[in-house]
Amino acid sequence: MLALGLIYVLLIAVLIAAGVGAIAVAVIACVLFLAQYFSSEKIALASMGAREVSPRDAPELHGIVERLCLQANIPMPKLAIVQTPMPNAFAVGRSPSSSTVCVTTGLLDLISGPELESVLGHELTHIANRDVMLMTIASFFASIASFIVQIGFWFGGGLGGSNDDDDGPGFFMVVLVAGLVYIVSFVLIQALSRYREFAADRGSALITGRPSALSSALLKISGELDQIPQRDLRAASGELKAFYIISPDIKQSVGSLFSTHPPLQARLKALAKLESQLQGQAA
Repeated sequence: MLALGLIYVLLIAVLIAAGVGAIAVAVIACVLFLAQYFSSEKIALASMGAREVSPRDAPELHGIVERLCLQANIPMPKLAIVQTPMPNAFAVGRSPSSSTVCVTTGLLDLISGPELESVLGHELTHIANRDVMLMTIASFFASIASFIVQIGFWFGGGLGGSNDDDDGPGFFMVVLVAGLVYIVSFVLIQALSRYREFAADRGSALITGRPSALSSALLKISGELDQIPQRDLRAASGELKAFYIISPDIKQSVGSLFSTHPPLQARLKALAKLESQLQGQAA
């Protein structure tokens, strides 16, 4: 977060020094941020075709989440189900009081009992840690940098600079710095996302007291994802892959700097270490 803050300060400083229409950019940025902040949950759920379920519709699912929420001391979120064979789960919402945990029918068909509890505990930890809000804020200026670069390529200027010549060095410097900021911030945001996944795994293990159950669930989910054609995974995941408990493009992203999730083996190793620690404390 510190590194992201520093490069975003650099972007703002270059915009001001280059005489870019900072007020216009700031207004557009604020509108985009507010739209993303307040509507991202509805957009995400709608894009996946998620259907909110009541305790009558899914009594077992509600019972598990209610019990975990009591243990984690967080408000009960809304629950939704997506009709897709892809086994996965994700959480959205800007705060614990306004959040939704969504699971797929593929996940419910694949796992149950302690394994399902561990996956839901992972998603509830994301909610408790306010990870959706954190990632939204972290990616905000990266989105602005991307916007500036796109404006530069599409229109060759038009950012409202004070120079009469949009082709001057000031404009190209802004586009260059914005591009560098986007690239560096993208890598940092992916690293932050991977760290939050480790934290959510740990939170789930502490809530349920069963790190091995989460390990088993992760292995089953990843094994099932390997059987689904990549074109179907891309169609089902869209832009939400960063929010899933396991990235649908795990084959391409394992061990990569550009991955939103840590390598599966690294997550299993961390959970095994935590399992031994918990057993030692119990003893």
